[in-house]
Amino acid sequence: MNARASAATVGIVGLGTIGTALARRLVDAGHPVLVKEVRPEAAERLHRIFDGSGADRGRIRLVADWAGLAPADVVVEAVPERRETKVEVLRALDRVCPPGTVLASSAAALSLTDLAAASGRPGRLVGLHLALPTAGLAEIGRTVMTDDTALDAVCALADGIGLRRVTVGDRAGLISTALLFGFLNQAVDMYDQRFAGRDDIDAAMRYGCGLPLGPLQLLDLIGTDTACDILGVLSARWSEPALQPARRLRHMALAGLLGRKSGRGFYDYRETPDRAAAPARTAPDAAPLRTVGIVGTGTMATGIAEVLVKGGFPTVLVGRTDARAKAARDAVAASTARAVRRGKLTEEERAAALERLVPSGDLVQLADRDLVIEAIAEDLDVKKQLFRRLGELCRPGALLATTTSSLPVIECGLASGRPEDVIGLHFFNPAPLMRLVEVIPSLETSAHHTGTARQLCLRLGKHPVQCADHPGFIVNALLFPYLNGAVRLTESHYATADEIDDVMKLGCGYPLGPFELLDIIGLDISLSIQRVLHDADRQPRSVPAPLLGHLVAAGRAGRKSGAGFRVYG
Repeated sequence: MNARASAATVGIVGLGTIGTALARRLVDAGHPVLVKEVRPEAAERLHRIFDGSGADRGRIRLVADWAGLAPADVVVEAVPERRETKVEVLRALDRVCPPGTVLASSAAALSLTDLAAASGRPGRLVGLHLALPTAGLAEIGRTVMTDDTALDAVCALADGIGLRRVTVGDRAGLISTALLFGFLNQAVDMYDQRFAGRDDIDAAMRYGCGLPLGPLQLLDLIGTDTACDILGVLSARWSEPALQPARRLRHMALAGLLGRKSGRGFYDYRETPDRAAAPARTAPDAAPLRTVGIVGTGTMATGIAEVLVKGGFPTVLVGRTDARAKAARDAVAASTARAVRRGKLTEEERAAALERLVPSGDLVQLADRDLVIEAIAEDLDVKKQLFRRLGELCRPGALLATTTSSLPVIECGLASGRPEDVIGLHFFNPAPLMRLVEVIPSLETSAHHTGTARQLCLRLGKHPVQCADHPGFIVNALLFPYLNGAVRLTESHYATADEIDDVMKLGCGYPLGPFELLDIIGLDISLSIQRVLHDADRQPRSVPAPLLGHLVAAGRAGRKSGAGFRVYG
């Protein structure tokens, strides 16, 4: 098989999303492909997929019965994630295929060991899992019964069609499914509970994390029925109630709202050019802002200050001392100088922006500001002390904002004595580059202040997403359980940090792997946020992974300390 992998004849059972993606790759790589599809429209679908050159059409053929797959060297089952369906297919293949034929299963969550035993040829079954149809990496799953020759055959096949690969053992969800589907299910729960709107959830994860698709868009691509099947298996295998398919997901699957393949899911994909576009959400009674103050001198404070002064706002930046405030202004000066060198800013624009930035060591300078943004340490007690002072000092009606990434906005509001004036404005680091801002009104925040905050973001060229005042807001509430899960996965010695990073980047399209991202964020910050999330729900699954705490205790906080999950410098 290895010697002639490029010419191997491959059978595929099922022309769903993954089966189709594999068929395309195989045909492009020159493999003869035999397809078994039970749906009556299979021939039409095959014609639509391969309407290119005659050579392409000649390399792929629809077979009428199971015996038609007997000439294949490898047969891939790509049918829905249901044990009975997969077992039926594998047993049928065992009956008609020669003993040397390798069977490959696309199983995402089912036990490969169980499927291998049920297939009738346990040594010849290998997992071949693509997380998404666009994946550039395959997870090759093996069991304790897998023959080395069968494993080699599937590895050679993956190599031949241009897929990177990671070989893993038989574990529920392998790597990609285990990390991806909990995240997707949580996003549906967030939407169902009205913590945030559909578009805001998807935009938050695209702009905040650089994902190619938001979670609800991705579910429409995968299919709500497929997602329900996979989550149901994961929940049962891990005895994890939180992985039970979210109510809305189940209801959508039952109603036939399957996503792209049915024309409707979380979004509507039908051709309706005459349908009026949904009106953009407008904020009531948005008040104009003229002057701004910032409290803080760290990276986030200086980044926000740069954004504000480049946006035309006269800004006072207040530090604990005049010297610290001036050092923060110097940091803005250095950053804008780099922007000039990169051609992002003219020297005149830079000079005008710096003219608008006034450093001070005295909070009293904030008394007449229209907006004051707190950007100090992520410590609730410290923030509350500051908001008590701001509530007394700032003019009536001034908007007071906290940049917290996970703490309750309402507590800052109550501490101020004027909770109707307090809102969360969570900028993402680095603020001059990141487009996303989470706008978080508390239960007490006035509607006109919410509108003002949204309008400010738009004026600054940012993309505002609005969410409820709950731990982690949108991005951190979805991101950190995924990161924590990745740490637990490597903690269990199932896969290395490098393998997990590769799977999530090449298999799921993430711009960074979870361990790369953790080292950039900082393991100490990540541990703190995960503790906040656990304090909120008290569920075993949200307990910070012990390895994260061990690394922080050892001084390995990530890139900023020279070492985290990896060593730098």
